[in-house]
Formats: sequence, structure tokens, C-alpha cells
Amino acid sequence: EVQLQASGGGLVQPGGSLRLSCVASGFTFGEYHMGWLRQAPGKEREGISSIRTDDGSTYYADSVKGRFTISSDNAKRTVYLQMNNLRPEDTAVYYCAAKFRGDAEYKFWGQGTQVTVSS
Repeated sequence: EVQLQASGGGLVQPGGSLRLSCVASGFTFGEYHMGWLRQAPGKEREGISSIRTDDGSTYYADSVKGRFTISSDNAKRTVYLQMNNLRPEDTAVYYCAAKFRGDAEYKFWGQGTQVTVSS
């Protein structure tokens, strides 16, 4: 059974930090690219960051570039999203997802974790 278990969300003040984690199971981790996406109320889902587990190359959306860092620990089958200097507009449900190398669409999805940035 494929599972993506995301955790680490919560309430944080503007300027604060959070680290999200996503533990994967049920598929060959090194054959998939991992991503973090988010969806705020009333807005479309946004892909904010991704990482190739084979070579470590990364992607960041402009909205998070310079503030967020994605990383993976292949031995632990875990992908992380370190979020610094959080802003109220970062408030959303954050999802981790996996897509097979070369595929355009994410195939596996986690359950989402809420991040709220508010004073």
C-alpha cells in the first residue's frame, strides 16, 4: 500500500519557521520525484517545490524561493520542506506528492498538513 504521511504543520507567527516532513512507503522512493504543493482557501493548488531523489536537483516557485528549502533523505524515504520567514500568504494546506521520473503528473498524494501564519 502506498502511503505519504505528511506532518509538521501548525500555527506560527509571521517571520517564523516550520519544517514539514513526508514519509513515503509502498513504492521505490528513488524512482520518484517528490514535491510539495499547497492550497489556500479559495485558491488553486500551487506547486511550490520539488526534488529529484536520484540527483537532488530542486525546483522552487517564485513565491517561496529564498525562504523555503526542500531536501530528501533517501535512506529514511523522507522529504522535508524547511520554511523560513513565513508570511500570512503562506497559510494553506500543504501536500506532499510523488511522481514517477518522466511523468508530468503526480501519482501519489499525502493527506495534507495545515500551515497557518498569523499573529
